[in-house]
Amino acid sequence: MNSAYIGKLMELAERDERVIHLLADSGTGYDEMFRRNFPDRIYNFGIAEENMVAAAAGMAAAGKIPFVFTAGAFLAYRSMEFIRDDVCFQNLNVKIVGMGSGLSWSSLGPTHHTTEDIAVLRSIPNLMILSPATPKQVAECVEKAYEHNGPVYIRIGMNHEREFYDGDTAETTEPDVLFDGKDAVIYVTGSILEEVYECCEKLKSQGIGVKLVNVTTLKPFDERFFLKDAASFDTVITVEEHNIHGGLAGILAEIAVFNKAGVKIVPIGIEDSFAAGYGDIKGVRKANGLDADSIYEKIRKAIGR
Repeated sequence: MNSAYIGKLMELAERDERVIHLLADSGTGYDEMFRRNFPDRIYNFGIAEENMVAAAAGMAAAGKIPFVFTAGAFLAYRSMEFIRDDVCFQNLNVKIVGMGSGLSWSSLGPTHHTTEDIAVLRSIPNLMILSPATPKQVAECVEKAYEHNGPVYIRIGMNHEREFYDGDTAETTEPDVLFDGKDAVIYVTGSILEEVYECCEKLKSQGIGVKLVNVTTLKPFDERFFLKDAASFDTVITVEEHNIHGGLAGILAEIAVFNKAGVKIVPIGIEDSFAAGYGDIKGVRKANGLDADSIYEKIRKAIGR
């Protein structure tokens, strides 16, 4: 996903000299590619994420389009006040890209996990929130953020995520149906899609038809799409690499309550705790019940099979 991000950013920088890349000691080899091509439009602030966001606000006020990029946990939590007051309160054209959504920083533990960022940031006015699941969706989200005049937060994975979309583009605006079935409906967001997709394939092989909906735009959320499913299914299952409180499950539960939709929400995610375990992403997901096998068992239980 990092390569998809920087590739699209370089394309935008070639088209528009206002595009600037800001780092906080988070650069990779991909960022050095940007530096070679645009040496006057990349700035490394060191481990000073708050200052980086504040500087981005100033750049945006001067007509630039800054893309702020570092570990998602340090943006969503450490820099939250600056995102709120300097960027969103002023409704400035700053793009905030959190690298390592969910459990992506698997070997570094809860201090680096980004498992509460949706809950923390979605209550802030003026902030669009995007959660791509695949590399092509990352590129589409960067383009969408560039075209949107205002603050945007993009949360991206970093573990060679599987691509599920053919062609040059991938759907990011509307929720996207990857499986269609009538036995159950599952909503998913972010790179955990690869685990859920495997579950749906297994369920299909057993004659259980599930509708799998991949949600990329979390804010603003397409309420009409969800309410149609709420009218067609008794239960909606959500899967996210995030705390079950305040994330995708919380969004759908709020919509259901506010619209008096009589549907049950069954959340699958981090159950109001800090994640357990250290190691590779597969191992940490398994330790937290978010590997394909664990999700599969939880889905079967939710639909009574």
